Amino acid sequence: AEDKPALARYNIKDCELVTRIFAKTQLPEPLRVRLDVKDFATPVQFVSASATGDKASILIEPSGAFDYSAFQTENKLTISVRPLTNEDLDRRAADKPVYTGEKLSLNFQDIDVRSVLQLIADFTNLNLVASDTVQGGITLRLQNVPWDQALDLVLKTKGLDKRKVGSVLLVAPADEIAARERQELESLKQIAELAPLRRELLQVNYAKAADIAKLFQSVTSAESKAEERGSITVDDRTNNIIAYQTQDRLDELRRIVSQLDIPVRQVMIEARIVEANVDYNKQLGVRWGGSTNTSRNGKWTTYGLDDNGDEGGNTNANLTSNIPFVDLGAADATTGIGLGFVTNNTLLDLELSAMEKTGNGEIVSQPKVVTSDKETAKILKGTEIPYQESSSSGATTVSFKEASLSLEVTPQITPDNRIIMEVKVTKDEPDYLNAVLGVPPIKKNEVNAKVLISDGETIVIGGVFSNTQSKVVDKVPFLGDVPYLGRLFRRDVVSESKSELLVFLTPRIMNNQAISVSR
Repeated sequence: AEDKPALARYNIKDCELVTRIFAKTQLPEPLRVRLDVKDFATPVQFVSASATGDKASILIEPSGAFDYSAFQTENKLTISVRPLTNEDLDRRAADKPVYTGEKLSLNFQDIDVRSVLQLIADFTNLNLVASDTVQGGITLRLQNVPWDQALDLVLKTKGLDKRKVGSVLLVAPADEIAARERQELESLKQIAELAPLRRELLQVNYAKAADIAKLFQSVTSAESKAEERGSITVDDRTNNIIAYQTQDRLDELRRIVSQLDIPVRQVMIEARIVEANVDYNKQLGVRWGGSTNTSRNGKWTTYGLDDNGDEGGNTNANLTSNIPFVDLGAADATTGIGLGFVTNNTLLDLELSAMEKTGNGEIVSQPKVVTSDKETAKILKGTEIPYQESSSSGATTVSFKEASLSLEVTPQITPDNRIIMEVKVTKDEPDYLNAVLGVPPIKKNEVNAKVLISDGETIVIGGVFSNTQSKVVDKVPFLGDVPYLGRLFRRDVVSESKSELLVFLTPRIMNNQAISVSR
């Protein structure tokens, strides 16, 4: 294109977004192609570029409901296409008026607006009352228009409004209707000031009565002082609400209690905490990094971070090859924290059982815990290491240091029955090799993660490594201690083992029946 900013025109027709670029834009022949972009997780399925003479055009073909935005910076044109959710479609449908009336045609010059209202009422057999202040003339030509749309157009043109009262439609100037409604509200407030107060005891079963009472008071706090009559009291022992309010307020409080006093959904979290040697991690398929299926020639591409925080990548063979079912990492990814997903728990159990039988590791613990939605569950296993410390007076006391393996999980159930989990794994262990005055320091390892997974899916957290070093000296007494020559009469054996802590977490949403059985 030339230096001048390109001109663009957009047309949406039959779910196709067409962009034509003018201003003597030239498109090279190699770029005149049709691209398949289905794998980019956007509504766009195909993008086609073509040119005719000095005009170039781009055809974007989305699927489903979509919306788009476009902006231009000098010679760069950016078009963003995004899918529309069900909520977006519902909101658009709610904002757009829907006319379903029988169609009619009107063609009048300077006709009295009251006469038009009479014609519409006769056409629809509608009971209509017009205020005396509805006056003036109107000119209109409507052809095959729904009668309710024609009525709205007439009312908006003359500054009128309508209200449905039973089976009668009231038409009056908008200001007059607003003034009448304000007067009715004032009358209702005066009635509320004189309404008798009643006392009622409301039982709260699942929620905290104090929370519901506080919510009810906050909802009604913005109303006038005339509505502040009565009182709300909470009995914490029985979890009851004692309300002394008007009948309308009592009805509103009952509705709030019925909607909020419901059982909190619960999640059962099954954890498998595994200590495996690093070599077996490769067999288990838990080498850390991220992975994405690019769907290009059936290959699987994985990504990870090395010790310097740089990206590493690897493209494995065809998906039909022997790939571990939990394989999540790249060959060069050596970062200390890993996160992955497992969808088949049966295969996982078989693999972990085989690991224990071959001596490549052990399942440290396999706890199960049930917690409520958005409540933290904690699993702790460890020891307290005693040590002596002296006070300023010279007396010695025994204190303790905690070295434990802990797991904290906070689940949150989403409306589509998926689970957001905040996970914190800590492993603290004493380091006796570097003890000071007999007191070992505590080596700390911690992993934090927040993931969104499906019900029954398993996440894998790894990267908590442990190194064990040992040195054994076999020697001939006396001769093995002779300088230089002693090496001929002794043997030094240095061994080092490295293991990794793997945490497998499987959350399951429990229904009320499952909760009662588990108890």
